[in-house]
Amino acid sequence: MSSEPLIVHVPVESDFTIDNIPFGVFSTEHIHPKKRPCTAIGEFVLDLSKIADLFDGPILSQYTAVFTEAQALNPFLALGRGAWLEARLKIQELLKADSVLAKNKALRDVSLIPLSDVLMHIPVDIGDYTDFYSSKQHATNVGIMFRGKDNALMPNWTHLPVGYHGRASSVVVSGTPIVRPCGQMKPDDCALPSYGASKLLDIELEMGFIVGPGNALGHPIPIQEAQDHIFGMVLVNDWSARDIQKWEYVPLGPFLGKSFGTTISPWVITMEALEHFKVGNVKQDPMPLSYLRHTDDFNFDIKLTVSLRPNGYQESGVVCRSNFRHLYWTMKQQLAHHTVNGCNVRPGDLLASGTISGDDETSYGSLLELTWKGSKELEVLPGVKRKFLQDGDTVIIEGRCEKNGRRIGFGQCTGMILPALNQ
Repeated sequence: MSSEPLIVHVPVESDFTIDNIPFGVFSTEHIHPKKRPCTAIGEFVLDLSKIADLFDGPILSQYTAVFTEAQALNPFLALGRGAWLEARLKIQELLKADSVLAKNKALRDVSLIPLSDVLMHIPVDIGDYTDFYSSKQHATNVGIMFRGKDNALMPNWTHLPVGYHGRASSVVVSGTPIVRPCGQMKPDDCALPSYGASKLLDIELEMGFIVGPGNALGHPIPIQEAQDHIFGMVLVNDWSARDIQKWEYVPLGPFLGKSFGTTISPWVITMEALEHFKVGNVKQDPMPLSYLRHTDDFNFDIKLTVSLRPNGYQESGVVCRSNFRHLYWTMKQQLAHHTVNGCNVRPGDLLASGTISGDDETSYGSLLELTWKGSKELEVLPGVKRKFLQDGDTVIIEGRCEKNGRRIGFGQCTGMILPALNQ
């Protein structure tokens, strides 16, 4: 489909090709401030509320309100995979140069809007947010730093997807500034804790998936059905205050060191778009328990980069190149484990991967690893070095897939650090 003529020009380097069809929520602030669902093609958004009547399939023809009335994607997600595929195929059809939309100039003029003229919003109302710890390389690196090489992984790590419940209220869309958090810290050379602004502010390169249909309380999602509950994926930066986290995390895990902010990209890339980029699952040893076993591949070749634009500079430098395929635990395993006790998930819930690190130092997904707990400096630009984030620094995460002439991307996940408000 990539080579067919379309109603708009799609630049070769665009993330938003006809093979992508991402879903998001936008507004045109001064003209039409109501939030509404959309997709992206090239340098345009396609307002789905304007073309809702063209969805004439057996499912969406009965539920056009998910595009005309909803201000988040949740009602659309709740309809399930049949509706998602119906929407994808109809949008691809409408974007062709000989389509009904192509022949209706008046409708084209109101439904296609330049990306530069829109304001993107968080795409879903996130009821709950869970963050996993699914990279064996990252878990090993952190374990070596704090417990030593012989005790790097905790005994449970290779038996279950470790995770914790994050704070959904502080998940924000790309472009939202992040205020440096304050809290309690206790450096190793101090006898007592002190209060102040975090000095060890870090990034975490992650990806997350958005839940589609949920499950009833008390009814787990079997791993054989988990894929039907996963709508798509976003980029995630789970900002971390390492000094606050270190002091507070025993015995119940992360709290204030994480809950001050998590940034996601505005576009949800569907699993249908990612299907072409599937790769084999990471070999797991020991074999997990039966409720976590699946033989189908559910891993993806998504190339990830993290760039840092230092305060006062116009240019940015790449500090990490990693790949989603490094993760030990799959999204199906994460969801099956999350619900195995009967916990219910709901449309729009966000489940994040945890920091994504590879084997090579350049693929480490956090400054904690890249500077090895601050023991060395990382050169961001010539003559500009960092151990952790400074006020005014901007972090940019990007993700793309390319294979056999097909290309899709996630857009950007960005955030700038603002000074602490109170100390």
